[in-house]
Amino acid sequence: MLQKKALAWRSLFLPKIKMKEQMDILLVEDELALGAVLSRYLQNQSLTVVWSTSAEDAFDKLLSTEFHLMIIDVQLPEEDGFQLADKVKKLLPTQPLLFLTALAGKENRTRGLALGAFDYIEKPFEMDELMLKIKNILNFTTQQPTTNSSNDVISLGCMSFHKSRLALMAANGVQRNMTVREAEILGFLAERKDTLVLKKEILLKFWGDTDYFNGKSLEVFISRLRKLLKDEPTVKIDSIYGAGYILVTATG
Repeated sequence: MLQKKALAWRSLFLPKIKMKEQMDILLVEDELALGAVLSRYLQNQSLTVVWSTSAEDAFDKLLSTEFHLMIIDVQLPEEDGFQLADKVKKLLPTQPLLFLTALAGKENRTRGLALGAFDYIEKPFEMDELMLKIKNILNFTTQQPTTNSSNDVISLGCMSFHKSRLALMAANGVQRNMTVREAEILGFLAERKDTLVLKKEILLKFWGDTDYFNGKSLEVFISRLRKLLKDEPTVKIDSIYGAGYILVTATG
């Protein structure tokens, strides 16, 4: 209780982080005190917040309203946050997700990222840290590419990577949807294909530090990207032990 009161008090004095446009957030948090604090803080940051206290209610709201981001507490009653995320991704594969959890450990972080979440933050957390993660997600997902920009579509063998659509398109027209973070990492590797990209560089760019858990998160995303690319024999992601990754293409 003291922690929640401290969060509420501190949130009143944090500076606003400006967003380019109005953003709609679906917050899924069953703890009433924490949910109220988070809602008030995010609204103070000029975000529009819809707050649900259960997975069922959140999913119903998602069916009728489009949200720029879902913030999901993992430990929800009846249906947990992981189960909710799985349902959401089946319905809306590109829906950005951010997990909140009091569950520590690599297994939970890995499970959340494997479900397609953009990021993961452990309780207790600093409000400004949460807002920076939200800002990074929204800035990426709402980027408007230049019309017909050649930089928006990258050829990878017989596949084409559409960065703004978060999708890989096969030669037969089959589209494979990606998460925001998957698209970020693939885009970063594709910009320097056939060149070693240091693991440290990727971690600093997308996670902000190089700690052990972020390194494991990156490995999860690389594994998911390999699965997305597995049917294209001319493209693969090679791991260079102790160094980083190379997006290898047959054409160079």
